[in-house]
Amino acid sequence: MAGKAAAPGTAVLLVTANVGSLFDDPENLQKNWLREFYQVVHTHKPHFMALHCQEFGGKNYEASMSHVDKFVKELLSSDAMKEYNRARVYLDENYKSQEHFTALGSFYFLHESLKNIYQFDFKAKKYRKVAGKEIYSDTLESTPMLEKEKFPQDYFPELLEFDKELSVFKDRLYELDISFPPSYPYSEDARQGEQYMNTRCPAWCDRILMSPSAKELVLRSESEEKVVTYDHIGPNVCMGDHKPVFLAFRIMPGAGKPHAHVHKCCVVQ
Repeated sequence: MAGKAAAPGTAVLLVTANVGSLFDDPENLQKNWLREFYQVVHTHKPHFMALHCQEFGGKNYEASMSHVDKFVKELLSSDAMKEYNRARVYLDENYKSQEHFTALGSFYFLHESLKNIYQFDFKAKKYRKVAGKEIYSDTLESTPMLEKEKFPQDYFPELLEFDKELSVFKDRLYELDISFPPSYPYSEDARQGEQYMNTRCPAWCDRILMSPSAKELVLRSESEEKVVTYDHIGPNVCMGDHKPVFLAFRIMPGAGKPHAHVHKCCVVQ
């Protein structure tokens, strides 16, 4: 019997999720959230996966530390993730510093089929081979494998005049067409997975934006008749007040190689 040939290229899954609700009511929400997340992983079978979380730890981070540890441990040790033998987790736990705290948690997973993957060390100015699973937390400013930046507190009032979605970023940031309903604000009642709250107007608060070079990679995948999916997770299940949003696509062999001018690809939440 001949098996089905594997699709060419590297499957990528990018997920952006506001998870604040999960730590306010972990018993009722985390199980649903993780189940729906694992289902998306199973469906798209990514080789590389990035999960970017906002409000990681909930509204009361200090009281939620035990829930944070349990959530991270579950993601790293779950049977659903057993084929991802390398992982990097970056958690901003410096919640006592208003100036530097971002409440962000970033997870990166590599499938066992990927070989010779390297990560840039900003301090040593060189690439290091990725092996094993590592968690970085506390003061991320001292972590050589990333550069942490935060907008100054007086920056946001100046943005009010630019509250026009992506129009102000034309030709600098791109987004695929949205075909899913507003991702916020859903009821946090575990029995009401499709019900919006009445406190705010529903809106697409969770987005995946691309630089010009990232857009080129994604659209090249689409033009070669590889499936590109931009959607939300858990449409019928309570995932907290936000539904996670994901982008799944394939990077074909040779795509993204630097030319005369090297551009950085980025995903903005």
